[in-house]
Amino acid sequence: MILLSFRYLLSYFLFFFLSTYSFGQSLPSSELYHQLLQLRETKRVLYVAAHPDDENTRLIAYLANGEHAAVAYLSLTRGDGGQNLIGKELGIELGQIRTQELIKAREIDGGKQYFTRALDFGYSKEPTETLQNWDKEKVLADVVWAIRSFQPDIIITRFNTTPGITHGHHTTSAILAGEAFELAGNPTAFSDQLAFVKPWQAKRLFFNAYNFRGEFNPEVGKRYYVMEVGGYNPLLGKTYHQLAAASRTMHKSQGFGSTAGTGNAKDYLEQVGGEAYTLSPFEDLDSRWEQLPGGKEVKRRLDELINTFNFSQPDQHIPQLLALRKSILALHPTADWVNEKVEKLDGLIFKVLGLKMEFLASKEFGYPGEQVTTELVFTNPSQKVISAISLKIYDKTYACKDAAANVPTQVAIPLKLQDDETISQPYWLKNPVENALFQVASQEKIGIPYELPKMGGKLSFTLEDEVFSLEIPLEYKYNDPVAGEIKEPFTVVPEADISLSKEALFLVDGADATVSVTVNFRNTLLEGSLDFEGLTRDQYTIEGIEELPDQKQRIYKVIFLRGEKESHKVVQARFTTVSGRVFDQTTQTISYPHIPKLTYFTPTTLSLIQADWKVSGEKVGYLVGAGDEVPEVLSALGYDLRFLGKDDFRLDFLSQFKAIVVGIRGFNTNEDLALYQPVLMDYVRAGGNLILQYATSTPLVTKTLGPYPFLIGRDRVTVEGSPAQFDANHSLFSYPNPIKQKDFEGWVQERGLYFATQIDGRYQSPLTLQDPGEVATKGALITTKMGDGTYVYTGLSFFRQLPAGVPGAIKLFINLIEQ
Repeated sequence: MILLSFRYLLSYFLFFFLSTYSFGQSLPSSELYHQLLQLRETKRVLYVAAHPDDENTRLIAYLANGEHAAVAYLSLTRGDGGQNLIGKELGIELGQIRTQELIKAREIDGGKQYFTRALDFGYSKEPTETLQNWDKEKVLADVVWAIRSFQPDIIITRFNTTPGITHGHHTTSAILAGEAFELAGNPTAFSDQLAFVKPWQAKRLFFNAYNFRGEFNPEVGKRYYVMEVGGYNPLLGKTYHQLAAASRTMHKSQGFGSTAGTGNAKDYLEQVGGEAYTLSPFEDLDSRWEQLPGGKEVKRRLDELINTFNFSQPDQHIPQLLALRKSILALHPTADWVNEKVEKLDGLIFKVLGLKMEFLASKEFGYPGEQVTTELVFTNPSQKVISAISLKIYDKTYACKDAAANVPTQVAIPLKLQDDETISQPYWLKNPVENALFQVASQEKIGIPYELPKMGGKLSFTLEDEVFSLEIPLEYKYNDPVAGEIKEPFTVVPEADISLSKEALFLVDGADATVSVTVNFRNTLLEGSLDFEGLTRDQYTIEGIEELPDQKQRIYKVIFLRGEKESHKVVQARFTTVSGRVFDQTTQTISYPHIPKLTYFTPTTLSLIQADWKVSGEKVGYLVGAGDEVPEVLSALGYDLRFLGKDDFRLDFLSQFKAIVVGIRGFNTNEDLALYQPVLMDYVRAGGNLILQYATSTPLVTKTLGPYPFLIGRDRVTVEGSPAQFDANHSLFSYPNPIKQKDFEGWVQERGLYFATQIDGRYQSPLTLQDPGEVATKGALITTKMGDGTYVYTGLSFFRQLPAGVPGAIKLFINLIEQ
């Protein structure tokens, strides 16, 4: 395994800076000058909230670029429990997307990014509910770890500690930040961390007071520090409004595209802990440079560089920058923040010179033991000579010629991946989630957004007697005819993996009990056998095996046999070679243009549900919304599913369907529904069955969602095991499959969200749900007859329950279709 050096938390941020600034070519002189100002400034701010998109990007942008502070955002979670406006990914897949969206947001606003191990398990209404799911001490330990690692002078929370006014995760983030503020400086608290970090006491703790529904009005009797955050930064050529909007727009999965504000804007900080201040939250913060022996000389050199900066010929400052670097490296004792400054300075030097350094592979994927063709390409457009260029990989070092005068120097490197090279799994997904916490064995990895690329090498070179050393990732570069140059991280994958034609199989009358199991090989087809962990050999038969050497695939046709009683089990497919090697994972990829391509690996599992359900198998039309996996489940049940487009909104065409289902947020995202909603109502009158899954209250493509008025509210039931009362005689709960109380057991994450409210009296509400300690709600499922047909709006989270293979939810959805 090729590991990148330095401690994980620091090395992530160093790599983040270098990948953003060093591996490209250059920056405008004004931005180089801006980075000098950031090098001189030593104050540090930690911003704390619960999820991706909770952060105040305008305040972060101002602090990082106006105050030139080092700013980090600690998000307790990766946003796994949210919804997805751009695709089908939910759960850990969505968490990976939102992790990358946060990283991209920080690239724009200038902050850094931290996380804890907490899983976003979905909406909670109170911090007490949140902490029933999370192990408080472990999440608190992670917040303390972030403080000790980043060493902020002040901490700012997005939310306050008042329960019941916002998401329970939000309130919990403020509670934990306050407790961690008190504990981080105590050497007896979480003392196991002290093998890696030192106790750290931040000076002040603030709440970033806000009003999400309008302009904030300061509360009488409270003192606030007011920051003007709407200004213009002439070095960047942008206002903080513009930086904030561009940063927030990176949260595309949440539909947070933002338009920049204009004019003056204020942010309010209410102190809730720490030393009192007179004029500024940053007062009494001496320059950290001046607190180190030799640091005053460093600051003097920085002041001189800033005061004499040559905007037209910044490369004239190379001797000064190298002298500054030598002074910083001579500091003793040093600190992590100093190492950050060194790496930032290195990146600045590389940009002044216009260096471009690439370590490129001839392919995107490789498996352990494979020989991969790679190449180091080093381009130095300046007249300064870069000498002693070398790249160390594993235990071998490859030398390059000197680089100068814009003549690329390169060396071909035959890279053989080690036989025991680990696959490129995100570090927090290597072990199963337990008690809503990711299980991370290494203390040093806790907090980093993602593990540094395993495949890479240590690049070293010399410039005027100064030796530079940095970790450079192995990447795959290609040209896209639309997007142009694309770079993706080189990814280590298994030599073989497995894919299934279905993720859920229903052993019910009318459903196909066949699954195609494809074993994909990276090289030659390996000899071996297929079986299913959790099943005996008499519970399935392999009807045929097809070998496709050109595609490097072997396809098994497997028929699963019904047992004598209803059951639900999850089994795992595995391919075992004749030498005893076991392959039991599926390679998954996520690809969107605004984030890097993501590759991860999941157990190849199949959900087997045997039930005595009545399923007609008739035609069902599906109108896609934001994206969900309900259609795959309906097809697996035996329905003849057809996706509908704008050319299909004709009553004579729609009349062939037993039911038409609108995907989640369809009335938020599918513009066709605004125009053709009357046709859908005609379909219902003529005897059709229309099922609307949840929509949010804004923005709606039309406010007319059903035959009679109702509104989309914000009511939800977040406790997945909360009581459910229903009218067992109502056709939705009795035909064709009687719904029992046990059918509401085993649901995941939540009961539902965005329930109907202000419901016209012509609707029926046969289901009542209630979170503990709250008023019951009847808006989760409403229905009415119109003409000869049936209309249903439901906020029940079928989009989560059906892909998760929850039998009772699937059974109820069958009933919705079969009316």
